[in-house]
Formats: sequence, C-alpha cells, structure tokens
Amino acid sequence: MSQGLTMVVCIKQVPDSAQIRVHPVTNTIMRQGVPTIINPYDLFALEQALALRDQLGGTVTVLTMGPQMAETSLRKAMGHGADRAILLTDRFFAGSDTLATSFALSAAIGKINAETPVDVVFTGKQTIDGDTAQVGPGIARRMGLNQLTYVSAIPAIDKAAGEITAHRRAEGGVQVLKTKLPCLVTMLEGTNELRRGSLPDVLRAERAEITTWNAKDAGIEDVTKCGLKGSPTKVSKVFAPKPRSERAAMIEGADATPAAIAAAAVETLVAADPALPGVITRPSALA
Repeated sequence: MSQGLTMVVCIKQVPDSAQIRVHPVTNTIMRQGVPTIINPYDLFALEQALALRDQLGGTVTVLTMGPQMAETSLRKAMGHGADRAILLTDRFFAGSDTLATSFALSAAIGKINAETPVDVVFTGKQTIDGDTAQVGPGIARRMGLNQLTYVSAIPAIDKAAGEITAHRRAEGGVQVLKTKLPCLVTMLEGTNELRRGSLPDVLRAERAEITTWNAKDAGIEDVTKCGLKGSPTKVSKVFAPKPRSERAAMIEGADATPAAIAAAAVETLVAADPALPGVITRPSALA
C-alpha cells in the first residue's frame, strides 16, 4: 500500500456574488465584466486536504470543470499548495446542471483513480452560484463512495485500516462518524482558515502546466449525459427581487414586558396587512 493519502479536491470558478447583476430585459445573469473567484466553500475543502497531506503525507489534486478561463482558479489553488491541477473542459459540458456536472466530474475522478487509487474526494458543501449542495453527493452516488456531508473536522484517518473519523455538524449538536475509505467529504464553512501561499508555491503555480482533459480524455463515451442534453433541470428565468420602499417600523417600549412588545408587533403587522390574522397568532395568545 502506497504511503500517504491521495486526495482530489473539486473546486468551481464562480462569479463574485457581490458584483452579479441581472439583465433588466432578458432576466438572465450578466457575467460579462464580473470578476470570478474560487467558490468560497471550496476553500475550506482545499485547506482540509492540504492539512491532511501535511500530517500524513500524500498528494492533493485540484479538479474543476469549466471554460479555459477556469485555469486561473486552478493556479490560485496550486499557489496555496496543491500538487496538481486538472481542467475538465469541452463544448459538450456547456450548460450542465448538477446531474451532468456530477457525471463529468465522476468520470475524471475515475481516471485519476485508475492511475493512483483515490482515498478521499473533497468538495465544499455547496456553491454560491447554484446553492444546491447536490454535486458532491452526486459524485459519491455515481462512484459508490461513502459520503460525509457538512463535515466540520476530521480528527483521524487510518489509511492502514482504511477508516476515517469525522465530525458532522447536525441540528442540535455534532455527530461523530466513522466510515471506510475511499469516501467523499463535503466541508462546512468556517472550519479552518486557508493558508497563505508560500513564494515557492506561487512561483510553481505560475509556471505549472495545467493538465487539460476533454470528454474523450476523461473517458466519457456517452456525451448525451453531459451539458444541456444531460441536464433535466430547466431554468425559465432568473430575476432580482424588487427593492422594498417601506422602512422598518420602530416599536417603543423599553420598559414593557416581552409579551407586551410581541403583542404590539403583531398589532403593527395586522394593521399593515389585514390578511395576516389567519397566518400569525393574535396578541391575546401572546399575553
């Protein structure tokens, strides 16, 4: 058995959500001129993989699917310490939803696995553009991997025994789970802080040759499962919510009891919208 862990981190280049605009006529997202970044949730996955490599040895490969410009995000990931970067790009991938995306990424990870058995696949819990949290579990399902979602920490990995222990954030507490390798892990936000890239890593990233695979290179034979043809999700339109003109109402009552303040808030809401009494509890029930 080889020493160290073989890890793949799936990242996505996304438009900076702080600068996204919606076209007023077509109701589609205007991507032109909008800067792109690595999906913030994926950075927690990258740091976790790098930390495990520092602790146990091994390699970290970053993988993304997208246009040629996504190479920029891969170089940034290498600048933080990733060992290898692979760009999955092909016109057949255009318009992929989460189903088609997980299909293509699974094929690429399968090819990596054929070269060197992969121990852990990491993803962020979701992306900021789609917000579905479906791609990670989709990869796990397609590849038959055990999946650990919303992971906040990985206190132990025993490669000799083929086991991983993870802390999973759940409603009301933390679950401590143990499962077999290989597995897929989706990392929760706020679990670590991405390291600053060292000068040697940054220089290496700038000079590195990014491995580029098309559908054929990734071993995909049925391209009808990729892109729009392989995407059952159809988006009719994207729109921005209309700005609200009304201001927040201030309810005075510093010395009032919580029940009295709640009653006053309900009365204010009912006065503004008479249809609300059938939806919210009346003040008499709050007293």
